[in-house]
Amino acid sequence: MTEPDQLRHRVRQLIRSMGPQREFAAAIGLDQTKLSKALNGTRRFSPHELVRVAEYSGVTVNWLLNGSDDAKTVTAVPAPTTSRPSDPDEAAHSEPRRRILETAWRLIAERGYHRVRIADIAKACGTSTAAIHYHFPTKTEVLDEALRRNVKLAFDRQVAELHAVAGAHDRLLKLVELQLPTDGLLRAEWSVWLQVWNEVALDPRLRSLYTDSYDRWYRTILMTIRTGQEQGVFRLADPEAATAQLTALIDGLGIQVLTGRPGSTVGAMRAHLHDFIDRSIVQGA
Repeated sequence: MTEPDQLRHRVRQLIRSMGPQREFAAAIGLDQTKLSKALNGTRRFSPHELVRVAEYSGVTVNWLLNGSDDAKTVTAVPAPTTSRPSDPDEAAHSEPRRRILETAWRLIAERGYHRVRIADIAKACGTSTAAIHYHFPTKTEVLDEALRRNVKLAFDRQVAELHAVAGAHDRLLKLVELQLPTDGLLRAEWSVWLQVWNEVALDPRLRSLYTDSYDRWYRTILMTIRTGQEQGVFRLADPEAATAQLTALIDGLGIQVLTGRPGSTVGAMRAHLHDFIDRSIVQGA
């Protein structure tokens, strides 16, 4: 069975475990006819569609494409502490939890962690506070899971977008693009990260999960830079130093954009990052 065939087989497996195909298509925001064509091989799933399938079904894009959460791919795999294993047989049973987590994550991104109450999450979900506490006994666990969701979203998006990009230079530029705080999902992810950074600075108990979460992003940049050295397109001497500098620059510029510093825009952030990559990584400072 070819890789595209295996992907289609896994999506069909998920649909069988979760209900009618038309409901699955509606849940991932895909026209039913397009879903049918993707399943019979007359069109490809787009990267965005793969991410939505994975998110709705509680699996990873890596599982969809390669049959395993831990399969070697072009981006670093999350640590066990920051992820939940894909289990297609449990997809239907995880729907209430997924819906609660998506709602909590959105509210934290929009309002800030300390302005979101369990009662607010329950109201937005149309359920009771007891139902929220069943899945998330404490509010801290809500923030923990919001961070895990950030890690999963980034991992899924990177695997979906980059698995077919062979060149390390193009891959690094794409990683930058996928990290820009553009309006919508990416800006919401950045907002949640800001809440996490604040809480980690105040509560050392959260630092282990945060460190494991951030490490995946750091390792993704590092492995991309090292691949570029092997391909002969990056001329820098110290990949670790370049990774530390680039990730720090992304963090700092992203915070400036989110906090509305005058002159700080997504376009300016992109230009600064491309300039750094060109001067310090491609040419080798």
